[in-house]
Amino acid sequence: MDSMNAHEDQHTAHEHGSAGHDAHDAHAGHDAHDAHAGHEAHGGHDAHGGHDHSGHAGHDPAIFRRKFWLTLVLTIPTLVFSHGLQEILGLSGPRFPGSQYIPAVFGVAIFFYGGLVFLRGAVDELRSRRPGMMTLISLAIVVAFGYSLAVTLGLPGMDFWWELATLILIMLLGHWIEMSAVMGAQDALGQLAKLLPDTAERVADPGADPEPVPVADLRVGDLVRVRPGAGVPVDGEIVDGRSDLDESLLTGESKPVTRGPGEQVVAGSISGSGSLVVRVGKTGGDTALAGIMRLVADAQASKSGTQILADRAAAWLFYVALAVATVTLVVWVLLRPGDPAFVLERVVTVLIIACPHALGLAIPLVAQISTAIGARNGLLIRDRHAMEDARRIDVVLFDKTGTLTEGRQGVASVAAEGEDEDALLALAAAVEAPAEHPIGRAIVAAARERGITIPPVTDFEALGGRGAAGTVAGERIVVGAPRLLAERGASAGERIAAAADAASRLGQTVVYVLQGERVAGAIALADVVRPESAEAVRALRDRGIRVAMLTGDSRAVGEAVAAGLGIDEVYAEVLPGDKAGTVARLQRDGSRVAMVGDGVNDAPALAQADVGIAIGAGTDVAIESAGIVLASSDPRGVAKVVELSRATYRKMLQNLAWATGYNVIALPLAAGVATGIGVVVSPAFGAVLMSVSTIVVALNAQLLRRVRL
Repeated sequence: MDSMNAHEDQHTAHEHGSAGHDAHDAHAGHDAHDAHAGHEAHGGHDAHGGHDHSGHAGHDPAIFRRKFWLTLVLTIPTLVFSHGLQEILGLSGPRFPGSQYIPAVFGVAIFFYGGLVFLRGAVDELRSRRPGMMTLISLAIVVAFGYSLAVTLGLPGMDFWWELATLILIMLLGHWIEMSAVMGAQDALGQLAKLLPDTAERVADPGADPEPVPVADLRVGDLVRVRPGAGVPVDGEIVDGRSDLDESLLTGESKPVTRGPGEQVVAGSISGSGSLVVRVGKTGGDTALAGIMRLVADAQASKSGTQILADRAAAWLFYVALAVATVTLVVWVLLRPGDPAFVLERVVTVLIIACPHALGLAIPLVAQISTAIGARNGLLIRDRHAMEDARRIDVVLFDKTGTLTEGRQGVASVAAEGEDEDALLALAAAVEAPAEHPIGRAIVAAARERGITIPPVTDFEALGGRGAAGTVAGERIVVGAPRLLAERGASAGERIAAAADAASRLGQTVVYVLQGERVAGAIALADVVRPESAEAVRALRDRGIRVAMLTGDSRAVGEAVAAGLGIDEVYAEVLPGDKAGTVARLQRDGSRVAMVGDGVNDAPALAQADVGIAIGAGTDVAIESAGIVLASSDPRGVAKVVELSRATYRKMLQNLAWATGYNVIALPLAAGVATGIGVVVSPAFGAVLMSVSTIVVALNAQLLRRVRL
């Protein structure tokens, strides 16, 4: 179109036909990409503004607000000087030569200014061979306009100018309210886009003065300084500094996480009181935030089974409306051949009331809001079918490693020959501090968590897969595997041996600490169970859902972890290739299974499950196989998925019931079946009913925001 208004009108109209909400969902996805691409290209919030306003201007409720207020100004003189309205109300309004043409002049202006958006929408619908709401509205206002113009030019009858004006005015108001609701449902993408800073402070080395540069100019390997309270501009690794990072808008977890040198940070997180120097690992579209935005956009573009059903109903409603309008026309022409104005009123009212506005909005708006709520809570919906199916889950099958556990070794217990376990742990940590082995790192981390001071070590020596040795406070300390005892001819005391045997039965790894030639103690290590896992299991069981665990570890290890978490069903010693088979076995009795995993070998099981849920810290392969992704690694998100799915489905059913029930009742009234008892629905009142129906659906969808996950 030549003008911006025409461009805006075209997009707005196009996105609200019978297929309009489909396009609307897809555009929401494109907006996400546009916003992010704009950020990369310009490094400014102008790009984000484009997401909100300029990229697809039809999404902007300001367009309908502007059209509504100007149309209202034009409608007032149309009503004041309308002879037809004055006769109906029994009033004698202002009259002067030529005043009879004022409603026509303003009516024509309203038709072309306020009504053009609907006409353009109808053209788009007809071109795509998907006639719907815009086509019905256009039929109604074109019929009213044509008849009124004919009466003004001399055809006997009562003109419709005031009806046409109020009809278009109410339609614009309904669209304004609807677009405000739709924009609110898309806030998730806008908020995510705003997380990215416009500029970054690039430094040559951790001690150098920073140089402000656009984020788009950063390259992998650059160093950037992140000041206290500032947003992290890129994904990368901390090389200097320590800070508490707020990752809530990415993971949904409100508690800040402490990060230090060697740890990863993600773009969009907010630094606390500390200052950081970060080495750039990923920029632009490769960052975790960009990936999250793509997942949210994909979810907005996908459809659930309920939405597809609503779309079909809305499409059929167009043909139902035409049929009812045709029958209405024929019947009333036969019953009232001398009253064309009344016959036309019935036809126009049928076309207006039958607009599938509420039906077309019933599901997409709930889905948009659901996606936004999910994103704020760290639940990224890749496939709406998966989100809809989550409400019917009977069994949740967790992969153990990396899902219920952290996938890293941690100290499970310490047994010392004497009573001072902390002293033993200090000696072991001193020897393991220079080592790079996961067991060594776990021992050092446990000492630090307990607040133990780790003494210095000298003469460090790695013992080739058997352990490590070093001199601590003048004494030779060795930390190593059980075979070291046999090699050195040492034996553990009764207390230590009993503790080691108990740990071994649980599948835990045991290392011994030797002071000289004496066995001073033993340390048992195991895969660290996430502190949230027990609560996640309890929340699911409270919702009547069975919880099972899948692991490739021994049955002893699996049952030990399961017992601590309150899980009764354990599938242990399952080979990677057999995980999908385990899901299939659970499905044989008709159970609907959700699989939760994070690794490459979980991908077939995620695909086999009725609902695949990937832990966000997992691999790309697992995420691609899942319908829902937990942005954080918190398994409590699974219960949130179920709760959000159930709440979303309830809202969808409520909206569908209202939208279809409204049409069942309102269409016969519009056709005039109750005229005999004095109930006559005018076109303007029909427009009010249609708009109120749409507003009820929109407001009911907004109530979904009150759900607490």
